[in-house]
Order: sequence, then C-alpha cells, then structure tokens
Amino acid sequence: MKPLFLYGTLRHAPLLAMVSGDEGLPVTPATLEGYATLHALGPDGAEQNFPLITQRPGARAQGMVIRPNAAARARLDSYERAFGYDTHPVTVQTAEGLVVTDVYLPQAGLWQGGREWSLSDWARSHGPLIVETAAEVMALLPHTPPDAVMTRYRMLQMRVASRARARADAAPATLRRRPQPGDIVIDDHTTPYARFFGVEEADLRFRRFNGAMSEQVRRAAFVMSDAVTVLPYDPKRDCVMVVEQFRFGPLARGDLNPWSLEPIAGRIDTGETPEQAVRRETLEEAGLELGDLLPLGGYYPSPGAVSEYLYSFIGLARLTAEEEGVNGLESEAEDIRAHVISFARLMELVDSGEVRNAPLLLSAHWLARHRDGLRKG
Repeated sequence: MKPLFLYGTLRHAPLLAMVSGDEGLPVTPATLEGYATLHALGPDGAEQNFPLITQRPGARAQGMVIRPNAAARARLDSYERAFGYDTHPVTVQTAEGLVVTDVYLPQAGLWQGGREWSLSDWARSHGPLIVETAAEVMALLPHTPPDAVMTRYRMLQMRVASRARARADAAPATLRRRPQPGDIVIDDHTTPYARFFGVEEADLRFRRFNGAMSEQVRRAAFVMSDAVTVLPYDPKRDCVMVVEQFRFGPLARGDLNPWSLEPIAGRIDTGETPEQAVRRETLEEAGLELGDLLPLGGYYPSPGAVSEYLYSFIGLARLTAEEEGVNGLESEAEDIRAHVISFARLMELVDSGEVRNAPLLLSAHWLARHRDGLRKG
C-alpha cells in the first residue's frame, strides 16, 4: 500500500489505533514543505476542532508517515471521507530522504483555513472525546454513507460527552444498591438504529436482590444526549416565563393538541457545562439574559427505556411583557413563543392539566416550595 502522510488528529496515537484498527503501526516523522496546518472553518466561519493543510510559501507542515495494510487503509479512508477528505499525492521529507505519499485534503470549498492548529492543544482539550466518538463513527461506517455519518457527528459527540458526565458524576447510593464488579454482565450489544438519536440493544444478566444472577434478558434503550431546562423567574414581579412550541412526541401519541407549554430547554453542546447551555438556550429561545441559576436537580425522565438525563434550573431574571414574543433558530426550524405570566397563573395551568410537560411540572412545584424565600431575598 502507498504510504500516508498524517498531519492532523490522526497523529494522536489512541485515535490512530481506534480508526485504523492497528495499535502497532510504525510511524516516521516527516514534513511537507510549503504547507501550513490550520483550523478548519465552516461556511459560516465557525471554527472546527480538526485541521486542514493549505499551501503557504515558506511554511512547513509537521507530520508523520505510516504504511498501513489494506484493511487499515480502508478504515482510514472511510473515516476521512466522512469528513469530506480525499487522498492526493504529495512528496514529504523524512530523515531517510524524500517519500512519495498520499495525504488527506478536504474537498474543494468544503472548509476554509483559520488560525494555526496545535496537536498538543487539541489532544489536551478534545482527545479523549474524539477517540470515543471515533469508535461510534467506525461502528456506523460499514453500513452508513459517509455524508450521513457527518450529519450525525455532532449528536455522536454530544452522546459521548453525556457518557463522560455520567462517569464523572456518580450519585450517592445510601438506600439503593451499590453495584460491584460482576453485577452486570453484557453478553451482546448492538445498535440497530443510529441517526440523530440512537437505539441500543443488549443481551445482559444482572444481579438480583437475592444475590443470584438473572437469566439473560434483552433490553433496548432510546439513546439521547444530556439536556437542560430552565424556568425564568422574577421574584420582584412574581412572574415566570414559559415557552410554547409544536412537539412531535404528543402528535405521535395521538394528542389532539401537540403545542406544549414548557420551560426553556435544549441539549448540552460538546464542551459546554449545563450552566453554559442554559444561558445559551435562553438567549436563543427567548432573547433573555439570566442572572443567578438555582439548580433543581438532575434526573432521568424515563429510565426504563430512555438514556436522556436532564439538568433543571430556575433562572432569576427581570421579566416584563416586553420579553414576550416569538424566537428560535431558523437553522433548526424553531418557532417558539414566550409567555410571561404570574406565578398564580402558572399554578392554575398546572392544576387544570394544561401543563403536561414533566420538567415544567417539576419546576413549578420546586418554585412553590422556595418562592417565599426567593421573594424575601
């Protein structure tokens, strides 16, 4: 197989092993004269967390040469194609002399070059997340077109980031079981559906309360990334902001009115904290700046079959009728109407059953418990 010159994220050894399927690929340091390694910029100018190389007189792109076998090369090519990169021949300099290799370059017009890119900076801030996301990508590629993988890539990253938060944020186990090694045995695991969301199935056994292992059972889960909700509250005026929008879930159930009253909500982007996501979503959905954030708690809305985990907040804000209106991102076809209503009106809607959204119910009851203290403060 023709050698490959790698200049970007694939120089990170764990990622190269994950994508190529070969942990023992020998590498040779090399440089490509007249090229610079830069951050990729999207059509909207947004900086991506991966690089490209572009011609620049006097520059020298640092990299390495690998010589993968046919299977590893096929995996590498399919991974790069998912991002719109194809191979082109170049001649690079090594300690042993010039070597003719292939290099991955983006399709014309797909990305533009930005500021200089650093492998060490990328590995420190993005490396573990991207390696785990690459495992998801490689599982999809054998039966998924590369452009479809790219469409799903942001959600794949968000799901991986959700798993990282789950590992890092272990909740107490004072009443419930504290799991021990061997309490859960997964015999088989598949992903029969993976688009914007995913479905995972597992054949597994688990420790029963009598100490014995269960028989093998099959379980399925609708896999989603973590999300946030926030109910803006003005303690001086004793009013809240709720938003209204069309929701497909109630329509799919057969609900005659799929327009839902909710708190502001959204998914946590890769690299965001829940608090940062709350403030961003509030600006996007309501054009509103929040003050202090009061956490209600984190929870699974439907743990029997859905992986989604929510972080819910009350957000202190100044609310008047001027904050009402229709907002949302055009790029996501959002059509979101904001209502500023009194706390008393909110509880009327809860009691009448017009509020059918679980995070809004939870937020309303939490606020009912703490409202007097917030108004005095």
